[in-house]
Amino acid sequence: MTRKPQKSPDTFSTRNRKKIFKESLKGYLGLILGTFIMALGLVLFLAPAKIAPGGVSGLGIVLYHLFGIPVGVSMLIFNVPLFFLGLKTLGKTFGPRTLLSIVTLSLWTDLFEMVLHFKAASTDPLLTSLFGGILLGLGLGIVFRSQGTTGGSDILGRIINQLFNISTGTGIMIVDFFVISLAGIVFRNVNLALYGFISLYVSSRVIDLVLEGIDYAKSVYIISEKQEEIIEFITQRMNRGGTLIHGEGLFTKVRRNILFAVVTRKEIALLRNTIRQIDPKAFVIISNVHEVLGQGFRPRV
Repeated sequence: MTRKPQKSPDTFSTRNRKKIFKESLKGYLGLILGTFIMALGLVLFLAPAKIAPGGVSGLGIVLYHLFGIPVGVSMLIFNVPLFFLGLKTLGKTFGPRTLLSIVTLSLWTDLFEMVLHFKAASTDPLLTSLFGGILLGLGLGIVFRSQGTTGGSDILGRIINQLFNISTGTGIMIVDFFVISLAGIVFRNVNLALYGFISLYVSSRVIDLVLEGIDYAKSVYIISEKQEEIIEFITQRMNRGGTLIHGEGLFTKVRRNILFAVVTRKEIALLRNTIRQIDPKAFVIISNVHEVLGQGFRPRV
């Protein structure tokens, strides 16, 4: 009996290095793409309209309209000391990707503004705040998914969390609120501050969408006296699996099975209506699912 030749440890280490290299390359390309999209949001929408979306970019917009300092230069001036402060406070793991994001965001912004001379895409302040926020959130979401950050209020929020035991999200909100309010005061226009808050809200929602994705599946818990018919429908008609969980009623103390299943968004209406027809008294809980790993469902990108 002949044995198959064993793969040497060098082969595995080579594969691991290639895998790590590909993941790193994908991450760095994601940072470059994300900052590219963010810069478009700043140059095409927010900066020309004097709408500060918070953070260092908001301060850059204020200084641009007051003194003519390029937005990218201002962001770099503010972010570099914040970066080193973050290194000191948060540690070295904070490092290379954040630095790359800070530099590329500044470079893209001034390239579009000072070299290519991109013009404002809209003069309507509401459209400007909405689409500027969408692009800003989309780009920042890609940066976050690539395990980076663009500095500014993100760094200050984490530092506030370390120093004052305030949550990072609250710290970021405090910084952004201050910057947007400052823009409204400097430009003497409360509407600009309000549009800034709209842009900030939209960008935060888009970031969540990029990080978590649109709900593409639903989880269902079903308690029914006619469970066998429901199981047959799920397994035979829908070609889905499920799990029976043994439970007991708190008041009745009756032992019964709880059927748990995961289906797609397109399938949930069919399942809901069928359960209603089989057992109108069935107790059904339906929840959103952000990601499913396993047979029958596509993974998140």
